[in-house]
Amino acid sequence: MKKWIPIAAILAIIVLWAVFANNSLVSMDEDMNEQWANVESSYQRRADLIPNIVSTAKGYAEFEKETLTAVIEARSKATAVTIDPSNITPEQLAQFEKVQGSLNSALARLLAVFERYPDLKANENFKELINELERTENRINVERIKYNEVVNPYNSKIRTIPTSLIANMLGFEKRAYFESAQGTEVAPVVDFSE
Repeated sequence: MKKWIPIAAILAIIVLWAVFANNSLVSMDEDMNEQWANVESSYQRRADLIPNIVSTAKGYAEFEKETLTAVIEARSKATAVTIDPSNITPEQLAQFEKVQGSLNSALARLLAVFERYPDLKANENFKELINELERTENRINVERIKYNEVVNPYNSKIRTIPTSLIANMLGFEKRAYFESAQGTEVAPVVDFSE
């Protein structure tokens, strides 16, 4: 009987370690889910601002309907893409970033068009909406950085021994990071000579 005590103690230690490792991974997984919800919330905040910007601008730029339509369509596509935060793959994140990039591009075109309308640029409501959009874009960037910050220790932990053994057995998988869009490593050429 005394022979089994050390074996039982070792087994108890292994079981306790496995429970601790699992609970730690679950906690990290929940942190990532929460941070992903913050990312989505920031994107939703931007999507909610767009109808106000468009409706404010409509009165000033009646003949710029094509640009306004492009923004509305891009917003619709961006809000239609959803991702399961517990299973974010690089492909899903790339698709999410693609539709968000399309919305960014449409918004940039919209803002460029409105540079031609001094009355609109002077409108206090429009200026406040644009300022709010800029603050929201900054918030999106901050939330994306925070997401990457919670993904990093999780990805490291599920790949290191001995936790990787539990992670593999229980189906914890690597999460994708937000990365810069292709081509953004090259600075744009600005030419004022024209």
